[in-house]
Amino acid sequence: MKKYILCLALLAVLYSPLIAQDIQTQDSTATQNLDEVLVKAVRVQPNAPITHSNVTKKDIAKRNLGQDIPVLLNYLPSVVSSSDAGAGIGYTYLRVRGSDATRVNVTINGIPYNDAESQGTFWVNLGDFASSVESLQLQRGVGTSTNGSGAFGASLNILTDAISKEAGGEISNAFGSFGTRKHTVKFSTGLLDDHFEFAGRLSKIYSDGYVDRAFTDLKSYFLQGNYIDDNTIVKAITFGGKEKTYQSWAGLDKTQLEEDRRQNP
Repeated sequence: MKKYILCLALLAVLYSPLIAQDIQTQDSTATQNLDEVLVKAVRVQPNAPITHSNVTKKDIAKRNLGQDIPVLLNYLPSVVSSSDAGAGIGYTYLRVRGSDATRVNVTINGIPYNDAESQGTFWVNLGDFASSVESLQLQRGVGTSTNGSGAFGASLNILTDAISKEAGGEISNAFGSFGTRKHTVKFSTGLLDDHFEFAGRLSKIYSDGYVDRAFTDLKSYFLQGNYIDDNTIVKAITFGGKEKTYQSWAGLDKTQLEEDRRQNP
């Protein structure tokens, strides 16, 4: 009888670690795939109780003829854009629900872009930037912005071009009224050695403007280098350019409007 009891005790000791190991291997933690670049913290989901609009790269391409981002977003609800030169290029402004640029928080890949002194955004320094945008989200009113107290007007979250697995290039030209023209060249090496990609853009935009002596001459570039792995994405991005504009922000009174709407006093 003692032998049987001893055998049962030994079996219990041998099987108990196996049972415990089987229980420990059951992991109920859900797996969640994160979006490219750090935009998850400042973007909302479709079911969130925040009024917002999502604009894809395809939506932007339909309207991107060289005008600045505020003008390209003018069709969205509660958005009003304006332009010093009257052609939507150069010094342009964005208002959402009546709030001016100092109350609209702009982020590029999750990084705040608003000017540190004026709190506004100088879109004239982002010539043809829409050609390097993958998507953007405009949140009207108080949203999920984590940068700045002035975001109660709106938040505009911009995501730049995604990584392209295939090599390619693009040449785009657009022509419009008042001597307006846009020339853009883009390239991508595609994935090199399944891990690296280099892409860039060169642009030149010129416009005489609707207003007299209100020309705009913009030259810009956008370059990015990417490294991608199974669970890692590293991006190095630089952009900039040179802009030359004439002064055209003075308004006109009723008499001047009747004389010549395009005059620049």
